[in-house]
Amino acid sequence: MSETERIAHALTERTLPKGEWTHHAHLRAGLWHVWHHGADEALTLLRQRIKAYNESVGTANTDAAGYHETMTRFYVTLIEVFLDGEDRSEPLDMIANRLIADRGDRELPLRYYSQEILFSTTARRGWLAPDLTALPQRSSSEQS
Repeated sequence: MSETERIAHALTERTLPKGEWTHHAHLRAGLWHVWHHGADEALTLLRQRIKAYNESVGTANTDAAGYHETMTRFYVTLIEVFLDGEDRSEPLDMIANRLIADRGDRELPLRYYSQEILFSTTARRGWLAPDLTALPQRSSSEQS
């Protein structure tokens, strides 16, 4: 089993040790979900699974902590666009390593959002579009 698959399954089964739920683990889990389910279904699953995982490890999903809707949707969108240029015949961990190298900077969302917007209760509860730079779009040949 690949590292990316291991993390995604452990998230789903709520067996991932809390200390392993890092930023890079979030990216791997997001990649696995988008890879296997497409962006729309991945977002629905990640909403449910991250919230349930948080609760299982004692992290409350509140207005100040836990699940963050805008951040989750931001990364699902970036992963979807990233995958447009990837060779899906390659091992998923190789693709995950490139995703992390390319988009693994924890400060990346702040290139698109002001701190005030991104860290607002409104952004945590629901989707807010970026206020600094528009999100990249899928190429027209890849859109369904």
